[in-house]
Amino acid sequence: MFEDHKVKKSVVITLALLSLFLAAKFVGEVKSYKYVGISPQYQSTIMVTGKGEIAETPDIATFTFSVTEESLSIKTAQDKATETTKAILAFLRKEGIEDKDIHTSGYNIYPRYEYPKSLTVSGLTQYGKQTLVAYVVSQSVTVKVRDLGNAGKVIGGVGEIGATDVSGLSFDFDKRDSLEKQARDKAIKEARAEADNLAKSLGVSLVRIVSYSENNFYPSFAKVMTGESSGRGDGTGSVSPEIPVGESTITSNVTITYEVK
Repeated sequence: MFEDHKVKKSVVITLALLSLFLAAKFVGEVKSYKYVGISPQYQSTIMVTGKGEIAETPDIATFTFSVTEESLSIKTAQDKATETTKAILAFLRKEGIEDKDIHTSGYNIYPRYEYPKSLTVSGLTQYGKQTLVAYVVSQSVTVKVRDLGNAGKVIGGVGEIGATDVSGLSFDFDKRDSLEKQARDKAIKEARAEADNLAKSLGVSLVRIVSYSENNFYPSFAKVMTGESSGRGDGTGSVSPEIPVGESTITSNVTITYEVK
């Protein structure tokens, strides 16, 4: 009998503690709602946007040159391409281009065929059996120039020494991350100012940020072609191309949602 009484007492205490726990949890949940029955995700909010821009002159130029040679012997074509490429690389290093800013971006070997054609008696074109004309060896190298004042001379010299193609000239910023941060900070500052003004007009107060998104615009620099950049120097010298850079803008757009009360 006494044991039954102890068991019943333990059960009552356990149920009482459980009830207190559930009550406390319920009160906590209610406090997390702005109004009873409304989920926190439907709290009152305002959404604002901000835009930040940083205008700077690019300080890096990047371009790609290719050296292409043909021969009935693959080795001969490779040797000729290697010789020309080495001469160009020596010139680049002489102009202060560091090895870290020079990298091979492509190397290809492929056969080139021709199909002899003739006219039949009836005047139709007739193609003969394919004939191997040469093996083509092509090496492409991408170069980064950090002294834009020397970019024209570098590009002109590469073409004069023997590059068969020079293209893909583009400009960028060496410290892009820093400029992006500056643009982002300006955008956030503008968004915050807009939020303060809007909250004042609505007669509410900002509580906290509930969402943030960012959309950056990275300037697409015009890719400048160097015109007649191939042809191998004829010993008469060449005029270095003029490379205007201009100013470009990095833009950051942010969207911020604030909880208000």
